[in-house]
Amino acid sequence: MDIAAFQQVIADTFASRDRARGLPASVAWLCEEVGELAKAARKGTVDQQREELADVLAWVASIAEQLGVSLEDAAVARYGAGCPKCGAVPCSCPFG
Repeated sequence: MDIAAFQQVIADTFASRDRARGLPASVAWLCEEVGELAKAARKGTVDQQREELADVLAWVASIAEQLGVSLEDAAVARYGAGCPKCGAVPCSCPFG
């Protein structure tokens, strides 16, 4: 599934509920899911990591939908040519 299709599935499934919840609450849910992903990345199983990654992506897609932004367009505009700073693939920016 590509990014646009995923965003559409999330919109079709949750858009009315997420719009009623509102953008600030949706961002708060995203933050909670990022915390759960951090825990799963440190101590979780692959299945738990996969689940939390999917939840984070779903909340990002929901927020993008509420903002009226295409995730695919945003990703291509920012990272489509590689590193947004140096433009290289792989990135050749110095660490730090």
